[in-house]
This record gives sequence, C-alpha cells and structure tokens, in this order.
Amino acid sequence: MTVLVCSDLDRTLIYSAAAFALDGPDETMPRLLCVEFYQGAPLSYMTEASARTLEALAKAATFVPATTRTPEQYRRVHLLEKPASYAICANGGHLLVDGEDDSEWAASVRTQVADGCAPLAAVQEHLVQVSGDFVLKRRVASDLFAYTVVDRAALPPNWVDDLTGWCAERGWRTSLQGRKVYCLPNGLTKAAAAEEIARRTGASTTLAAGDSLLDIELLETADVSIRPAHGELHDTGWTSPTTDVTTARGVLAGQEIADWLLERATAP
Repeated sequence: MTVLVCSDLDRTLIYSAAAFALDGPDETMPRLLCVEFYQGAPLSYMTEASARTLEALAKAATFVPATTRTPEQYRRVHLLEKPASYAICANGGHLLVDGEDDSEWAASVRTQVADGCAPLAAVQEHLVQVSGDFVLKRRVASDLFAYTVVDRAALPPNWVDDLTGWCAERGWRTSLQGRKVYCLPNGLTKAAAAEEIARRTGASTTLAAGDSLLDIELLETADVSIRPAHGELHDTGWTSPTTDVTTARGVLAGQEIADWLLERATAP
C-alpha cells in the first residue's frame, strides 16, 4: 500500500522561537535543529527527535509538505536530507515535483480560482482602506492571495471578524496565523493538490496534519489526521471524528505530530 502523508509546516512541524511554548528548567529543554534561515539569521526549528522521525517517515511513505508559503519561502526550509518529491505551496496554488513548479497545475488552479470570487485587486484595495498603524506590511503571494503582517497587540478587537465578513460575501476567506492575516479565494485549497498527488502516486491511504483554518479541507479529506493543541483550529475548538489532537503544545506538539504520522504510516 502507498501511504500519502501531507503536513502543514509553520506551527505544525516547524516553529519560530516565539512559538516554542517550552516550560521547565533549562536543563530539561530538548535539543533543537534549525531548519530555516532568513536573511542570514536562524528562523525556524524542530526538535532533533522530530527530524529523525521525519527522515524515517519519508522512507516509509510519500511525505508531502503542504504550506501556505510561496515556493520561494518554502525553499528556505530544509526538513529532510533529500527534499521531498512533492510539495504543496501557496495553499495549493503551486505543486512542486522534484523541486520544479508544475506549470499545468498552476494554470488550472488560476482558472478555477477566477470563477465565483471577487478579483484579488478588490481585496488588495479593501485592505488598503481598512489598514491602520497596526498593519506593518501588506503582501501578495504568487498573484493568488493577499496577506498582512500585523502588530497583534495593537490589532483592533473586531478587525479580523469584520474582514472575514467582508471577504465571505465575495468568495474569499481569512486566517489569522501568528502575526499574519491571510485573505484567500475559497477555491484555493491544499486538499485539491493533495488529491492530485494521491492520484499520481496511487496512494490508498492519506494522513494529514495542520493547525489553521486553511487546513480544514486537508484534514477532513484525509483518512485520519491530527492537529496541535494550539493555533487557530484549537482556539476555535474545531474538531472532527477522524482528527486527533496532541497532548503537547508548541515545538513538542510538532514532535508528537511527527511520531503520530510515522506510527500510522507504518501500521500493518
């Protein structure tokens, strides 16, 4: 049997220092491995135990990183000694095969996304209108969706809810992840790209992991899935009959997720 394992990256498998959520004496802290540098500085980590587990997982199953990062942002992350054969980027807008962008997939996604939702330019214009000093940056990713970097402490209480309502009326959805607020068209999903990889590989079983509202379709379409006890899904109380929840939070939840995926990928 071919097992397909699709996992989100940030705050699911890899963590910035601000998201470690480690408690206890310094001498009890786990050994960490830096898996991403940005502008010459270390940015993202996982435990060394997680790294070893992911190497074993990549040998036992088709392991697919599934991220909202653009391909350029994804390529900064070095999860494995040998890069994964498939990767889902831009929340399904790009499908990387052996590191190269599948242009036919990208073109088909853009055609589908254009139907039934307001254009990206309208969302960008709205974000300009509703931005205040709490919005530190506004960005567009792969010409598919928009996101802002915000000061969480200064974020007005109802700003994300108001943005969510405005977007929903226009076929878009929002997601608050750390300091980033994403606005994506409804048709842009990791699940669709995962289903395409399952078709290409002939996978009979799919496992998934993720922490945000943008991961719901991926978790629901998998045979079984897991989410951490932190993040957007945890904060909203989201659950499903086929989704487990970690006991740990932060970087140790990432280790628990890696162990969970390997155990089920290698189960008889």
